[in-house]
Amino acid sequence: MVVTQENVAENPAVNGSRRSPQEIAGVLRQRIRSGDLKAGDRLPTQAELADEFGVERGAVRQALRELQLDGLLTHVSKGSPPRIAEPPAPGHDEPQRTMVGLAPRLTEAFSAPHVRIDAACLTAESLIPALGEPLRLIHAGVLHPQKIDVRILLPSRRINLAFPVPVEGRGDDDPVHQRWLAMRNAQGHVLRHNLQTLRSHGIDVDITFRALPFTPPVKLYLLNGTEALMAYYMVERRAEDTDTGPLDMYDVLGTESLLFSFQSSAGPRDTAFVEESQKWFNALWETITTDLTLS
Repeated sequence: MVVTQENVAENPAVNGSRRSPQEIAGVLRQRIRSGDLKAGDRLPTQAELADEFGVERGAVRQALRELQLDGLLTHVSKGSPPRIAEPPAPGHDEPQRTMVGLAPRLTEAFSAPHVRIDAACLTAESLIPALGEPLRLIHAGVLHPQKIDVRILLPSRRINLAFPVPVEGRGDDDPVHQRWLAMRNAQGHVLRHNLQTLRSHGIDVDITFRALPFTPPVKLYLLNGTEALMAYYMVERRAEDTDTGPLDMYDVLGTESLLFSFQSSAGPRDTAFVEESQKWFNALWETITTDLTLS
C-alpha cells in the first residue's frame, strides 16, 4: 500500500494526537482485513509509517511485532519492509489456547456493522479479556459497528454443578459453589458494563443473560452466525487458598482450553457445524433456559 496524502489526512496524528502501538496495529490490521493490503504486499518502511502516524520508529516496530504474533506479517526482522502473510488454508487453523485465540476472532467479528455474539460457558472469565481489544479499537475510532447483540448462557445458581465441586463432597454451605457464583455474577456485571460503555459512541448495544439448567461440558462462542469456536472444559483437582483455608476442589481452567474454530467459509463440514451449533444455542435460549438476574 502506498502512503498517500489522503491516508495521512485521515490520521489523527495530524491533529496532534499520537497513536499508540496498539492503535497503529489496529489500523494496519483493518487495512489487511479490508483488502487494502493483500497477501504478498510489502508494508511501507518503518520511516514512512512513523511519518504517517506521527510516532517514533520504536512504536512502529512494536506494532509490527504485534501483527507478526497475530500471523499477519512475515519477514519482520529481515532488514526490509515486512510482507503481508498468506492466509491459512480454510479449515486448517491451528487450535490455540482460549486466552490467545479468542481475542483476534472477536476483533474480526466486531468489524461487521451488526455484531452478534452468542456464548455458552461456565463464567465470563475468558470473554472479558478477549473483548478488550475490539472494545479498545471501537473507543479509538478504528472499528465502527452500528449494532451489537450479545446473548450469554450461564449455569443457574440453583443447580448442583458438575464442576467446580469440593473433593470431599458438598455440604449445607458449599464454599466452592459460593465462590463460583460470586465469580459468575461479578464477571457478568463487568462484561455488561464494558459493552454498555459503547453506547457513548452511538452504538445500539443489547446484552442478555439466561440461566442453563445444567453444567456445560464445553464452552461455545458463535460469532455473527458464520463462525463457531468450541473448547472442552478439562476437569482437574486443585487447591485454592482462601481466608478460611485451602479449598480442595475439582475445577476447570477455561482460559487454558484449546479453542477449535469452525467457519462457514471453510466448506460444507464447517458450515454444518456452525449451523447446528447455532440451532442448538437458539433451542436452549428459547426453551429450557430461564431469566438470569446477576445479584
